[in-house]
Formats: sequence, structure tokens, C-alpha cells
Amino acid sequence: MKQFKILGLLILGSLLTANTFAQSKMVGGAAMYPTKNIVENAVNSKDHTTLVAAVKAAGLVSTLESKGPFTVFAPTNEAFDALPDGTVENLLKPENKSKLSSVLTYHVVAGNYSSMDLMKLVKSNMGKATLKTVEGANLYFTKKGKKLMVTDENGRTAMITISDVNQSNGVIHVINKVLLPK
Repeated sequence: MKQFKILGLLILGSLLTANTFAQSKMVGGAAMYPTKNIVENAVNSKDHTTLVAAVKAAGLVSTLESKGPFTVFAPTNEAFDALPDGTVENLLKPENKSKLSSVLTYHVVAGNYSSMDLMKLVKSNMGKATLKTVEGANLYFTKKGKKLMVTDENGRTAMITISDVNQSNGVIHVINKVLLPK
């Protein structure tokens, strides 16, 4: 009888582990677990090392580790590399901490917005939805085919390339461009 209980516990543990892994998504070669917060997951993504370095330099780690919920539109390293030469290096300088913080918080919306939520907002607003960022300015959402597009106040448009990366304190949507406030 005792062996059956142990076997049952092992099977249950395996199912719980498999279920957690099934709910995770791969980003930058690493599993993103819904039981971890935004920072705990992001630090493992090889595609987001620039973003993580910027979050640390701006002093936003504790904010993105807090309860939230937050929806983060996370530019890849490639997106940062596409900015004009010297932009990232300049933003990472201590004297530009406020500007860096502004750029980063422009990629964050208070609340938990799944891709389905964003699609519903776009559909219910005749093809264009607007959300206010933590920075205080707006992001605009549209649909192009089956993809969601995010446009900043300067008209720069990014595509959500990986959606619904669930976190314990919100959700991350990976984007292919850096969005900039006015």
C-alpha cells in the first residue's frame, strides 16, 4: 500500500512539473515560467540582455519585481541594435538615467493585457486601440493579418513577435522595435 502512495505522489509531481513546463514559453533560448516574475524570467533570455542591462541601469528592477500586474512590450537585442549608432550607449550613461527610465516605462502598461485582450480592444474600437503607458504617454494597437502591431507617438511601429509570455506579475509580449516617447 505504501508503495502505491509513493508511486501516486511521484506521478502527481511529474504531472505538476510537466504542466508548469507546458505553460511556459521559450524566449531567447530559455523557458519563461509563469511562476516567476518579469525580471526573474527576462534575465534568462539571450534575446533580452540589452533590455535587462537597461532596466538595471535605470533602477527599475524592484518595480518590475513588484506585484503589478504589468504588461511589458519587450524589445529584443536586435531591436536595440537597430537604433542609431551610440543611442543605447548614450542612454546607459548615469547622467541619462531619467531619459532611459522614460524610454523603458514607455514599454510598460499597468494591468495584464493578453494578446486576446488587445485584439478585442482593437476590434471594439474600429481597428485601433489606445493604452496609456506607465511613462504617461500612449501606445496604439492595430492588427495586420493575424499579428498585433504597436505604434508609438512618433509613428514608429513594432510587431509583437512572441505574445502571452505569462509571468507571476503580468505578461510580456516580445516586440521587434524599440518604442520611443515624444
